[in-house]
Amino acid sequence: MEKFNAFIRESYQELMTKVSWPTWDELQNSAIIVSVAALLIGVIVLMMDAGSNLMMSYYYKAF
Repeated sequence: MEKFNAFIRESYQELMTKVSWPTWDELQNSAIIVSVAALLIGVIVLMMDAGSNLMMSYYYKAF
């Protein structure tokens, strides 16, 4: 149990002294970048899905 307690103490100490946390402005900018990237990837996947659906509908009509 002593090892576990030491682990918790050291983890807390590391989080408080060694980790560089982003500022609120940096965090907001990162969140905006991630949101825009996710939206763009979603649109690309949507277009790929619609395109493959269109191609498959032409394929099934031909046969």
